[in-house]
Amino acid sequence: MSPQQPWVRSGRLAFVAAAVAASAALAAGPGFAAGPGPVRTATALAPAPPAPPPGPVTGAPAVVPVPAAPTVPATRPAPAVPLAPAASPVPGTPQAPPATGGPKDPKEPAGPKDPKDPKDPKDPKDPKDPKDPKDPKNDLPAFGAYLHYGTAGVNRMDQLSRWLGGAELRVGHTYLPGDRWSNIAGAPGFLDVWADWRNRDADRMFVLNVPMLERNEEGVLDREVRRLLREGAAGRFDHHFRALAERLVRLGVPDTVIVLGWEMNGTTYTHRCGPDPRAWKTYWNRIVTTMRAVPGQKFRFDFTPNRGRDAIPWTECYPGDAVVDIIGMDTYDQPRGMPFDEQVREPYGLRAHVEFAKAHGKPISYPEWGLFRNGDNAAYMKGMLAWMDEHKPLYNTLTDYCPHGVWQCDGNPRSSAVYRAVLSGRTGRPATPPAQVPAPAPTPVPAPVPLPAASRSAPQPARPPADCSPLAMGDWVEYWLGGKLCLRLDWWTRIR
Repeated sequence: MSPQQPWVRSGRLAFVAAAVAASAALAAGPGFAAGPGPVRTATALAPAPPAPPPGPVTGAPAVVPVPAAPTVPATRPAPAVPLAPAASPVPGTPQAPPATGGPKDPKEPAGPKDPKDPKDPKDPKDPKDPKDPKDPKNDLPAFGAYLHYGTAGVNRMDQLSRWLGGAELRVGHTYLPGDRWSNIAGAPGFLDVWADWRNRDADRMFVLNVPMLERNEEGVLDREVRRLLREGAAGRFDHHFRALAERLVRLGVPDTVIVLGWEMNGTTYTHRCGPDPRAWKTYWNRIVTTMRAVPGQKFRFDFTPNRGRDAIPWTECYPGDAVVDIIGMDTYDQPRGMPFDEQVREPYGLRAHVEFAKAHGKPISYPEWGLFRNGDNAAYMKGMLAWMDEHKPLYNTLTDYCPHGVWQCDGNPRSSAVYRAVLSGRTGRPATPPAQVPAPAPTPVPAPVPLPAASRSAPQPARPPADCSPLAMGDWVEYWLGGKLCLRLDWWTRIR
């Protein structure tokens, strides 16, 4: 029971004094001998002590002077015996007093509600209050956005949430660098900030894109890709993925969603499927089996092709239900001139994706989606958001940088307004007016690899001449140089 307020205690004092006076008057009336009564001490006039908290009764309750006939509200008849408390108290309705104390003063206000007690009326500011399952906002897909690969991406999620009127971004999404094996295995320090973000709230989801091969965006020729896929299928690279799984478990994120070898049906990445689909599927199986063998893991593996046919039908790369937990799709507003309805109907498009996942008993996802070839296309934005609300993917994350995004990219104002209007306040709690949080000023940030999907919006780097050997300077150096350096192998002959 909550502590009594001072004015309540003084009220009880007056109440007990009045009762004593009434008893004295009765004693002097007919049938009673007049005379002085017993001497009243300070103890006798003191207010009754607060009732003890509910619990086992260890002794007889103290005798408290009470009026002969207390006034009881008509809406709550006084029972002959104490009644058990109602199963679900109604706010504002007087309740029966505890069995260990005297009758409750009807003028005494109710104690303060405990905001952490789910039986109390729901407090919109209390995160521990259960969400209302009948609230339609609670049946909406978990969503987030790719905002940056590192610490800046974590920090910007709070800013994006405020821009969306307090919307709950439950999904954090980043990519492992695909330049060298040490980074694919989860270089120390890279994943820590994401693990910390994930572990702040049990409802959050961490999505991690994991390359299957190093030199993942270096334009490796098909014959080399074929050789590497076959080596992977034979187990040559297992130790890298075992190390990654162990690191994720140690960081406390054993339930990470692994988007393994994404967009394998295209030509952008070295881990593409086209040069040898059979070896690619065998290699995927090895990676999943290796990572699942690590004690404590709870990984979910997301098979995510590009929308459409691309270089090869993505169904030819599907590695099997036993090693796939989620069937995703990366879908951007392209090619030029294709309306959203056609993106739904095209071969290997959005509808085919949903139907394929349903046939295999898997949830769907959209790890990458956003604007592209058709510019600031509000119709696409409306269509894609409505599609996800209808088909309820496990999660979706918008690619939020130019030309795809709506918050960090100010070139898409109409689509930005649609995105903000639809998703603002999606928390399952009362929405608040969107705060005017400006998008961060675009500043060049060195990245360990070119940002995902950048190859769709920028021309591919030129290949070095046949007689020039590229130098491995590292991604950050090459980022600032604007390309790779190469060394001519015939320089010695020329100067002689």
